[in-house]
Amino acid sequence: MTLFGFPMTEIYFWMLIMAGILIVLYLFFGDVLEAVGEVSVFLNPVLILAFIIFFSAAGYVLEWATSLSSWVIMGISASLSLTLTTLLHVFVLVPLASAEESLSYTEESLVGRVGKIIIPIPDSGFGEVFIKSKSGMISKPAASFEQKPIKEGQRVLVLENKQGVLYVVPYENDLEASESAT
Repeated sequence: MTLFGFPMTEIYFWMLIMAGILIVLYLFFGDVLEAVGEVSVFLNPVLILAFIIFFSAAGYVLEWATSLSSWVIMGISASLSLTLTTLLHVFVLVPLASAEESLSYTEESLVGRVGKIIIPIPDSGFGEVFIKSKSGMISKPAASFEQKPIKEGQRVLVLENKQGVLYVVPYENDLEASESAT
């Protein structure tokens, strides 16, 4: 079968190439397009381009490898593409959209955390505290909340955060204190 004087394999091939180029451009410039106007969930460009890519790839392979009618191949390609696009949406795009945006931390979330001093804090100066988190290790400038020196290796509790400096006090867990006493 031909369409506009071109064989269907060429049409599927060029659809695949154009959709591939458009999806790469969308990868680079998609944020700009979404900033201009909120895109509807039903008109998601990723899903539309994925449908075209799946449709044209299946159509090209079936036209090349089988002797089925072009109308049957279009039907098979459309149903396969719809199935793959639905699976992509349900199992990849929806979980990504609902996932936490990042594993980073906020300055306020450090208050109440326990850390370890890696650079000693003098009585009226600054040192550095090391805090373990799910996203990695956090190292922040620290000062003593009580204006007392804190030695290196001491566990501390973050009480306050002012202008990027964590104000800490020495921390001793009741469980650790009872274990060290015995």
